[in-house]
Amino acid sequence: MSKITIAIDGYSSCGKSTLAKALAAKLGYAYVDSGAMYRAVTLYAIRKGLIKDHSFIEEDIIKILSEINLTFQFNPNTKSSDTFLNEENVERELRQMIVSENVSKISAIHEVRVMMIAIQRKLGKNKGIVMDGRDIGTNVFPNAELKLFMVADTDVRTQRRCDELSAKGQYVSFNDVKTNLLHRDYQDTHRKENPLTQAADAIVLDNTDLTKEQQLEFVMKLITDLTLST
Repeated sequence: MSKITIAIDGYSSCGKSTLAKALAAKLGYAYVDSGAMYRAVTLYAIRKGLIKDHSFIEEDIIKILSEINLTFQFNPNTKSSDTFLNEENVERELRQMIVSENVSKISAIHEVRVMMIAIQRKLGKNKGIVMDGRDIGTNVFPNAELKLFMVADTDVRTQRRCDELSAKGQYVSFNDVKTNLLHRDYQDTHRKENPLTQAADAIVLDNTDLTKEQQLEFVMKLITDLTLST
């Protein structure tokens, strides 16, 4: 089977990363969480004291980009790649609420997107990759052989994020998480540069009522049909 590029886009907490990791493991492909890259930039800016009360000076963020080195290392325990910020594993810190509350604004900065997209395209130049994010199918890999656009009920998404945070010892109220998700939805779909939108040739996957196994089976059938037809 020839290797392909799989682009997965969608709203926050739709299970993009869960599906992408499962596909990569099943196919023996590389997995890249593009959202983690933007979160790493946001985390670095927070640590530098550049984000205060959800506000920042854009020029200050641009200045620190040259200080940021992002790498990815396979974690045998999770069977996926961990994100390293300047040689430090920050996978756990990336999911903190303070990062979630600011990442959409940081990811809207032109210079940040240019830097991240260049890294993403380099990682995917040889195909055999599954990447999830907000503009993978529309901008990063517009020629991807398979594009998915994931959606799910808002309350289901909220509960998933609450469970994810709780598993990491971070307890946030359901309403606070829901408010954050809806705010991010608005920011992601209304930013000027490469907003979250469904690619014309993307297949919509609503996993509100699907188990992880069911959605994986659904997409694997798509891949089989795709590779058989080419």
